[in-house]
Parts: sequence; structure tokens; C-alpha cells
Amino acid sequence: MGELAAKKHVQYILSVEKRKDDFVAVVMEHLRMNGVYWGLTTLDLLGKLDTVDVDEVVSWVIKCQHESGGFGGNIGHDPHILCTLSAVQVLALFDKLNVLDVDKVTNYIAGLQNEDGSFSGDIWGEVDTRFSYIAVCCLSILRRLNKINVEKAVSYIVSCKNLDGGFGCTPGGESHAGQIFCCVGALAITGSLHHIDKDLLGWWLCERQVKTGGLNGRPEKLPDVCYSWWVLSSMIMIDRVHWISKEKLVQFILDCQDTENGGISDRPDDAVDVYHTYFRVAGLSLLEYPGLKAIDPAYALPVDVVNRIFFGK
Repeated sequence: MGELAAKKHVQYILSVEKRKDDFVAVVMEHLRMNGVYWGLTTLDLLGKLDTVDVDEVVSWVIKCQHESGGFGGNIGHDPHILCTLSAVQVLALFDKLNVLDVDKVTNYIAGLQNEDGSFSGDIWGEVDTRFSYIAVCCLSILRRLNKINVEKAVSYIVSCKNLDGGFGCTPGGESHAGQIFCCVGALAITGSLHHIDKDLLGWWLCERQVKTGGLNGRPEKLPDVCYSWWVLSSMIMIDRVHWISKEKLVQFILDCQDTENGGISDRPDDAVDVYHTYFRVAGLSLLEYPGLKAIDPAYALPVDVVNRIFFGK
């Protein structure tokens, strides 16, 4: 079995953060807040968060905040709940949540809850269980879950549960590993995992492992290294992670890394990117790979960061 090329991956992430004017940076400008979260969390899991300028990052994050209280994907971009969570997570990594006007941010999120308990992503009204998770996770980190109707939020998520035990993006939507993480994560944070048939869902999730050891997001799809996070974290939260082969998954993940230039791809020999690099390292963390900090499966933040938020440790 190969080894994690940690130093190369650190160098790759730092190079991505510095690229602001090339083609890739321009076309991905609207996702920069998410990219910063992916990259910085990877660095933290690798024990290298001290390689970045904290003040520079925090200053940029604050400049991405809209007067509504929400955050955009970059300076001057419209606010969205997705970017808002990433901004809060980045500040949490640096123990800088104190720079936020918490009421302003949480009022923005609470204002996106709909009458049926679901959440819209922004003022344009798209509804998705991703946004339910994001709202619950963000408000929990900021200690303001009381600003929403949690009972209705949970009820809406449960209405998205399918006969196969999985969850979709809306009621009746196809079960998908990414949506399952969002729904299981939100239910875990709100203390509502009793709504899940853990054996049925665990069976659906363990069937995502293919012969190569990798995991896919739906039946009959190719494996993708990002599902090392979406599937594994869900299985850990419902205590069914022992139903897959951890050894085969570790090998698949390691086979997806670029050992010369750093970074990790979705599948072996594909182009690397910061998204897959983060979720691959996060997956290895869940698998307790040596040399990596532990990550919380519900909050998608290092365990020491979560402990600092809730227990002051």
C-alpha cells in the first residue's frame, strides 16, 4: 500500500490559494469561498494551517459579507446559504467567530426557512435538503438553533426519506449519497437520528463500494473519491461503517493522488482539484489514517475545532 504524499498536497493547496488570475481561478470565482474552506480544512487536517496568513484570510472573508448578513462566494457576489456556511467554517478554523455579528448572520439564515420547514438557498427560492443541513449546521456552530423551527426542519427532512432508506433533495427525489449525508448530518446535530432505519440505510450505503474499493454516489455509477466523505461520514453517524472494507477504500484513495505535483483526483489518473483533495483527506481522517487530525463527521470540521466551539477546549 502506498503512502499519503502529505507535503506535496500542502504545496498544491498553497499554490491553488495564490492563483487568482489564471483561467481556472476566473471560471471558479463564484466558488472561491467554498474552495477556501476545502483548502484550509485540508491544511488543518494535515497539521499545516499555520502556513497561511490568518489576518489576510479573515479580512477577505468579511469583505464577502452582504448587507443582508449572508456571504457570497467572492467579493461582490450575491449571498447564498452555501457560501455562508463555508465562511463560518473558515472563521471557526482560525477561532475567529468573534469577528461576526452573529445575530445578523443567523437572522439571514433563519429568514430562508419556509413554512413547511424546508430552506431556500437564497432569495430566489431553490429548495434542497443540502440547505436544510447547512442551516442547521451553521446555526449550531453559532449557538443559535433556537432561531428556526427545528421541529419543522426535521419533519421536512424526514419527508424526503425514501423506501430504500436513503434521502433525496426534495420529497420523492432519488436517494443520493450527498443528500444522505446532508439529511443524516442535520438529524444528528438536532438529536433526531431515531427517524432513520439504520440497517436499511446502512445496507444502501455499504452497497456503494465497488470492486476497486472506491465508493459511488448512486447505483451503477463510477466510484468517486469524494464519496469517501459523503458515504463514510453517514455510515459513522449511524454506526454502520464496519459494513465496508476500509482497507480497500484506503488503497483506492491513495491511488487517486498525484505524488509528483500534489493534489487528488476523483479517480486514478484524472486531473486533481482542491474539492477532491479535501474530501479525500477528510475520508482518510475518518478512516483514522496515521498523521491526520480527526474530523467530525457531522460538522465537517476538525474535532479539536468542534470541541473548542462547544466545550471551550
